[in-house]
Amino acid sequence: MKNGRKILGPVLALILCVSLAGAASAAVFTDAHGNEIELDGSLEAYTGFTLYGAEDAARKGETNLGDLWADALRWFAVSGTINSYFEEDDVAAGITAVDAEPARVVALWNGGNLRADIPEGRFGAEQLAEVLPYPNKAAVVYMTGAQLAEALEAASQGLPYTEDTQAACAALMQVSGVNYTVDVSKEYLKGEPYGDNWFRAGALGRVSIRDVNGEPFDPEAVYAVITSNANFNGMDSSYIFREAAEANEKSTITTAAVRDVVWMYLADCGNVVPEVYAAPMGRIEIAGE
Repeated sequence: MKNGRKILGPVLALILCVSLAGAASAAVFTDAHGNEIELDGSLEAYTGFTLYGAEDAARKGETNLGDLWADALRWFAVSGTINSYFEEDDVAAGITAVDAEPARVVALWNGGNLRADIPEGRFGAEQLAEVLPYPNKAAVVYMTGAQLAEALEAASQGLPYTEDTQAACAALMQVSGVNYTVDVSKEYLKGEPYGDNWFRAGALGRVSIRDVNGEPFDPEAVYAVITSNANFNGMDSSYIFREAAEANEKSTITTAAVRDVVWMYLADCGNVVPEVYAAPMGRIEIAGE
């Protein structure tokens, strides 16, 4: 038996080394722009329930995956982790942290950029890349409460979700730090056409913000909105993001890839998706259906 143990020990060690080498290997993923990117095969997390993003789930309303994704972006800012990811030019200009107290920091993420489910069980970087097959970077946009309300009004113009409004509903914002209601019994008041599927908000009327981080919504306050570089640049219905960014020189795009931000957040959660994400948290209420 002693000889058997001596033989078995090196064999187990070899198996372990092979296993670790396989876990650390990189997978090649082709993103939605046709770019081949290397994914870190050592990244792994666990969820005890499905996180929903497939079949346009995040275009139809709030999902647990949308909550998790938006929370990761807000965490990135309020935890100070973002401070290491500002461009050199921003740092030279004195932009070294988000210029807002935590109660005024929110995150908005368009549902059209959540493309797949994460099934119950273990998952890695490839599954996260399937959810977000775009090379998005985390960005900060400073906007007034009035602009925030208009951003949500414009983003929800496609609701209620139908086959005809599927493209417009890509703009629907999954959120963190904001609770809002969309009254779809009211007609969206269309302003000028914007892009292929959207219109600027002619007036505000369908969306009401119930609270921001548990405090009353203030249309005159300045909020730091953590989002993607695509929204920063006005993608989909996000014209107000671009206008707000141009008006406030502290608004900026960081060097952090959004998928990396989500992994950082998962690591902060112990690489296990917390049970609180088992179902949507009631941040988006769709009334009047």
